[in-house]
Amino acid sequence: MDADIPGLRAFVSAAQELHFGRAAARLFLTQQALSKRIRRLEEALGTPLFERTTRSVDLTAAGRRFLAPAVEALAAFDRAVGTVRPPDEPVRVDVYDERFTPLRMVREASERDPRLRVELSMRQGLAVAVPALRRQEIDAAFGRVHDLPGPWPEDLAYRLVRLEPLAAFVPEDHVLAGKSRLRPADLRAGGIAMPDPAGAAEWRGYLRRLADRLDVPLKFNAPAIGLRHLVEQFLGEKEAVGLGEMSIDPAGSGLRRIPIIEPVPLMPWSLVWHRRNRHPLLRILLGQIRPAHRPDPADRHHWIPEIDHARLG
Repeated sequence: MDADIPGLRAFVSAAQELHFGRAAARLFLTQQALSKRIRRLEEALGTPLFERTTRSVDLTAAGRRFLAPAVEALAAFDRAVGTVRPPDEPVRVDVYDERFTPLRMVREASERDPRLRVELSMRQGLAVAVPALRRQEIDAAFGRVHDLPGPWPEDLAYRLVRLEPLAAFVPEDHVLAGKSRLRPADLRAGGIAMPDPAGAAEWRGYLRRLADRLDVPLKFNAPAIGLRHLVEQFLGEKEAVGLGEMSIDPAGSGLRRIPIIEPVPLMPWSLVWHRRNRHPLLRILLGQIRPAHRPDPADRHHWIPEIDHARLG
């Protein structure tokens, strides 16, 4: 039979979890997709690997014999992939989206060290980038490491690299456009309106936690297709506010940027990479993008979700 790497990954995850739902979440798959991969592997092998009932999942005798060689086969495959990458190949980095801080951080890192050649991608969500990181299709990705669809993968490492303040963005004829700063009480009538984050589960979780903390309504509009569409959505709101990084300059867009205070929301950006990735340029990137200072949980003037405090600690 031909090698079935996705099937092996699905089998090993399910064998270690003995729960198809948790195994699927671990691989950032639907349970249906995981079951399909395992079924295809079983058909190729000509034997069942799991005993399934309505209440439990267990390995068959064949599954128990197959597990250790399958784990080693995956490790060998990952090592083999690492050996064939050209030494001068650029480091592949997912920067989430063009309008956010990670793109600027990577640009500044490459300016500081001319050896750092970068190939960028923009998957628009760490939840979407994690499977590519685990397969080492990309070398690093930026994002928030909590509120992902499954448990944190043990083969990935991360470090907090930036706490970026968020601001409100409103059209010039907005009911709040005349204010120089916004407090939670200012936002309670209209609330927050954002494009649907789609696959960026961690961003959706952040926004819900922020709305709960500020005690303001939150609504999701249609997903924004590019920066222009995002601006159009914000311009259409006359009571709700949109959110974006304070570093975004709205000049010429018809939008005003207004700081949010008491507290200032901070977006925790982390840099994530595979623990077994030995690309030399990844080491350079990690050397250039240094850890950020962890936020003080007692600081009431700034805010990140409580769950982020726990993980970053």
